[in-house]
Amino acid sequence: MSTIVAPVNSNPIDDAQVIKKACLGLGTDDKAIISLLGHRNSNQLRLIRQAYQEVYQEDLIKQLKSEISGDFEKALTLWVLDPVERDAVLAHDSLKKVVPDYQVLLEVVCTKTPDDLLQVKRAYHKIYKRALEEDVASHSTGKIRKFLVGVVSTYKYHGDEINEVAAVTDANILHDEILDGASVHEEIIRIISTRSKKQLLATFNHFKDIHGTSLSKALRVPAENEFFATARVAIRAIKNPLKYFAKILRRAVKGLGTEDEVLRRVIVTRAEIDLKEIKELYLERNNISLEQAVTEDTSGDYRAFLLTLLGAEGY
Repeated sequence: MSTIVAPVNSNPIDDAQVIKKACLGLGTDDKAIISLLGHRNSNQLRLIRQAYQEVYQEDLIKQLKSEISGDFEKALTLWVLDPVERDAVLAHDSLKKVVPDYQVLLEVVCTKTPDDLLQVKRAYHKIYKRALEEDVASHSTGKIRKFLVGVVSTYKYHGDEINEVAAVTDANILHDEILDGASVHEEIIRIISTRSKKQLLATFNHFKDIHGTSLSKALRVPAENEFFATARVAIRAIKNPLKYFAKILRRAVKGLGTEDEVLRRVIVTRAEIDLKEIKELYLERNNISLEQAVTEDTSGDYRAFLLTLLGAEGY
């Protein structure tokens, strides 16, 4: 469920005027911007962007970038993007790093329905004039390239039908290929990239029942195997998104320093989807609320904005 507390009725022109006023003069009224944009859903934000462009002939995101900076700016401008644009930008930026971040790409791809992923790929092409598959292929090599391109390009069946016989067969094939230490990993690539989510969940369950360990744990050996590590990210995101996101959020705030890129990405992208459930699981697993963790590891307007998206009391 969503954590966004948005008004039922809002006027995008009035909202645009509030933002414009907050940006005028010396200094920016960050509190006013957070209070408004942090309490609008994606449909309302889309209308605000349109109204801002029509009334002021200015792009709202460019305006915000010119007024604020740092982690607050990165979180806020990511939030204002349309969800499919946001996913396209995240996928693009993850591939364009000096060392591509395939985890972010797989988060985008493996937590989407086939139709939602198709919308992201269309947005990607509209923004960057290239196919997502094309950029994935350009920024990966070998069996990881084959795996990623397969996962990104395949339009999977999205129904509830499960073939239990095939699930058992696939579970055994996966087990045998892991044990064999095959260098090509053709079966892992084929199964993960072509089977529907429901079919994969059945396969994962049979794998554990038959072999006494989860597929994700089986792929931990050998630990230095980059392909297995990449496949594990996909499997964890497919199998239990709530657990996956709760776990990486904990890693983001644990120990010295904060992985702000992870923190803001997860809070922003899941706020309208399942952040409420992620918060509940986070508290259950860590004996500390996500709001408290954010409060301890962030500061200023950045903290206030994240807490607003989290639906924290008083924000």
